[in-house]
Amino acid sequence: MPFLWQRATEKADSFIFFRKTHTLMTVSETKYDILGIGNAITDILANVEPSFLQQQGLTPGSMTLIDVDRANALTATLKTERVMGGGSAANTCVVAAQFGARVAYLGKVARDQAGDTFAQDLRENGITFPSAPLDGHTYENLPTARCIVMVTPDGQRTMATYLGACTYFTPDDVIQEAIAASSIVYLEGYLFDPPHAQEAFRRAATLAHQNGRQVALTLSDPFCVGRHRQAFLDLLRGHIDILFANEDEICALYETEDFDTAARHTEQDTTFAALTRSGLGSVIIHDGQRTKVDPVPTQVVDTTGAGDAYAAGFLAGLTSGRTLPECGRLASVAASEIISHVGARPLSNIWQEMGF
Repeated sequence: MPFLWQRATEKADSFIFFRKTHTLMTVSETKYDILGIGNAITDILANVEPSFLQQQGLTPGSMTLIDVDRANALTATLKTERVMGGGSAANTCVVAAQFGARVAYLGKVARDQAGDTFAQDLRENGITFPSAPLDGHTYENLPTARCIVMVTPDGQRTMATYLGACTYFTPDDVIQEAIAASSIVYLEGYLFDPPHAQEAFRRAATLAHQNGRQVALTLSDPFCVGRHRQAFLDLLRGHIDILFANEDEICALYETEDFDTAARHTEQDTTFAALTRSGLGSVIIHDGQRTKVDPVPTQVVDTTGAGDAYAAGFLAGLTSGRTLPECGRLASVAASEIISHVGARPLSNIWQEMGF
């Protein structure tokens, strides 16, 4: 049993969540600390020059949705450095599990090799994955999703994503028993793009609150926010207890270039948010109070998954009964480890480096 989780179980009896409704909930009531819901994706990582992005018409630092033909063409053009399990919420789940959290995940894959690899990867990381794959008879030619992650020399990642099987995640895929068994249901903003995802999110949030659980949302990408701004605002104001966003995402949500203005709007729309600012660290908002968290210095190699890891460290800390500054510190250490190498999954046992 990891050291961090040993500390967590010692605090379980006194741990409470703070919800908009001021309902109290203890960890001991649930089977899982975190249930992630997101795009089940295989990541294809490659190093590129900025000129390549320009040639391909891709905006640096963005996520662009592409069709299968362009995905095949891009993959053929690039020199692949690494292929691994991915997807934003899945990355968060893997890192949180490393911190000792009890984790489950819902996402849609096809009955293909990539789907089998994705499922096996989660289970090898100790994550419960009860989602059924697509019916092969109905969706015979629809493969598991893939994300082509192009990393420039400054460590910034630009993503081109073919959603494939992810587009068929529907409200029917929201497993009620898994929701009821989870302390926090964590929703990935990228999943908002497919047609039925918004309805699935609302169903998940409704079921979670009916069972006295928390709902967290990560905005994922400023361009994704731009595509669905009002829908995200409606979801935040009506269904979300904890918001995760980086500076670009939160500014896009409130249509401002000023972080403080966006933070003030955030305080009006939710009682609990964690907003990251790259080299400036992060700001935790809770009941109108702000807590600043310093970044953990490191050499930036690849920013892929930094926000995913931050959310993982924060939620692992929260569900193990730690204070908000401690949650922020865990989150910053996790993000620092991720950006120090290529790929969105840890290369070391993060909890052993914490010093707690």
